[in-house]
Amino acid sequence: MKLHVFNPEHDIALASNLANFTAPHAGRQLRADLGFLPALWAGRDDMVLVDHVESAEKAFRKVAYRLRQLGCRDLPVVEGRFTSSKRPADYALVDCVLPWGWNLALWAVLKRHGVSESLLPSEQQIAQIRELSHRRTAARLLSLLQMEGTLGESFECTTAQEVEQLLERYGQVIMKAPWSSSGRGLRFLSTERTPFQMQAGWFRNMVAQQGSVMVEPWYNKVKDFGMEFSADDGGIHYLGLSLFHTLNGAYLGNILATENAKREMISRYVPVDLLDKTKQYIIDSLDLGDYRGPFGVDMMIVGDRIHPCVEINLRRTMGHVALEISPIDDDIKRVMRIIYDGTNYKLKINKLQ
Repeated sequence: MKLHVFNPEHDIALASNLANFTAPHAGRQLRADLGFLPALWAGRDDMVLVDHVESAEKAFRKVAYRLRQLGCRDLPVVEGRFTSSKRPADYALVDCVLPWGWNLALWAVLKRHGVSESLLPSEQQIAQIRELSHRRTAARLLSLLQMEGTLGESFECTTAQEVEQLLERYGQVIMKAPWSSSGRGLRFLSTERTPFQMQAGWFRNMVAQQGSVMVEPWYNKVKDFGMEFSADDGGIHYLGLSLFHTLNGAYLGNILATENAKREMISRYVPVDLLDKTKQYIIDSLDLGDYRGPFGVDMMIVGDRIHPCVEINLRRTMGHVALEISPIDDDIKRVMRIIYDGTNYKLKINKLQ
């Protein structure tokens, strides 16, 4: 039996690199409210670890009903699918653990809960996942994806002088923390409005904490999108396109549609053969060492060109979730959003306007 875990605080936990890590309130709330998500792709005999079994069952039933109502997917509602830390006997049945993402904090929590250490990555493997999750991995891949129709540069900086030189060269740049969650760890610089000195303290603190800062030219983005993959012993496998929306780097929602429909949407901006070349280059070029599991590559359209690697998420993403519940009919298009109503996070599925 597989045990699935939704740990959305993963990126912040990676940055902290602590076994005894306490997620911020928003991360804990997101995990509590949306812990049922893995039930959207878990096998019939699998278990999903949640904070509250009853509320997870109720939330999942609502989403499953909504998906059927809108013609997306008909998901089986299986009794006894959810478990919690208060049911340690369930762990004896587990033969595989599949989290949103692996980090030292989750490793320590599962070990304390009594999950067999033989089912967990070694501390060395966790360290490798963290190192591969550093934004320099995306910068390396970006350099390999440069071809006609693409653009993008990324630089790893450790001194203020390096950042100031890049700001002078490009006029506008973004500083990024090597490890950070969506919408966090970003600072925008402009020679006209926000010179480096306004963020010099943040830069020094980040270099002290994480060793460096990634600096990239600012691009006038037209559209966000991404590609979702998985890695196993057979190599890297393409799973599908992810068309999503962000605001200041924070995730807002995903389009639910067939691959054909999503390719048609993207073709309004760039040739689809450029998508196919980019996909194949990622499969052929990206070295993830011993990492096995889902991952995503975020991209964006700039003018009539593609920035082919804004970042790599070495974990499951909301794009993977969207792929699991997307319709199989080319004529059906929906949108999946995560909203916060002031008290709780909710997964909403609606018709695409």
